[in-house]
Amino acid sequence: MADGPTYLRIANLLREEIHAGTWKPGDRLPSHSELADQMQVSITTSRNAIQVLVAENLVYTATSRGTIVRNQEILESVVTDHIRRDRPESAHDIFEEIARAANREPSKQFSTRMEPANAEVARWLGVIADSWVLARTVVQYLDNEPWSWEVSFYPRDLAEAAGIDSPHDIPEGTTRRLADRGYGETAHRDTVLARAATAEEAAVLGVATGTVLLDHLRIGANHERVTRATRHRSLAGRNQLAYQLGDTTGTDVIARTLGIAPGLAVTTS
Repeated sequence: MADGPTYLRIANLLREEIHAGTWKPGDRLPSHSELADQMQVSITTSRNAIQVLVAENLVYTATSRGTIVRNQEILESVVTDHIRRDRPESAHDIFEEIARAANREPSKQFSTRMEPANAEVARWLGVIADSWVLARTVVQYLDNEPWSWEVSFYPRDLAEAAGIDSPHDIPEGTTRRLADRGYGETAHRDTVLARAATAEEAAVLGVATGTVLLDHLRIGANHERVTRATRHRSLAGRNQLAYQLGDTTGTDVIARTLGIAPGLAVTTS
């Protein structure tokens, strides 16, 4: 190993092994104690070495599985696909469709609860602050790797009327459920911000605090009211958002010209 602090030399060695394919996406690296024994260093030194790789988004930590090598693919999501009027019927939501098209295995951790709207959520939905809203939270995984964190807020009366106040995930997605119940969205406003992850976001997504995230806010409405506000957070270095406008024939021409499947592109960084 080259000269320098011991923890950096160990991090450099592991990084080289990851890039060389010795450790592949999904592989578990040695634990802190195992690495300390192998390198004849303290656990603190081995932990600091791993933290260097976490900060570089080469690995993530999972409580039950240890330190796991991240997949280096960049997924492009066409975020206008799931609001297309001609979107085919499906038993899966848009995240699962994108994941399976990329030959990745999707999974989720889902929760839902009624909560008082804070000032920000109240402004998004056009409701009174502290009035009850439904919050549906999904942490999404690809091949068991934390991928994104999404929270959608709905006015309570609309959530109950549309039947999305269920304690369970809705397989086809809430966009389809709203449309099926007569509350289809006809307009959307999207805001995308690149910013540093908070400590809470870092813990959920398995990254270092300060890692750059894409914070994507979508507000949906029909002709009468705002129907929802969805906040989707993901790693900026592993996700790419695309918007397609126009009819299906024209957007398919663009996709063929770029050599990508409609609605999805996968590249390697």
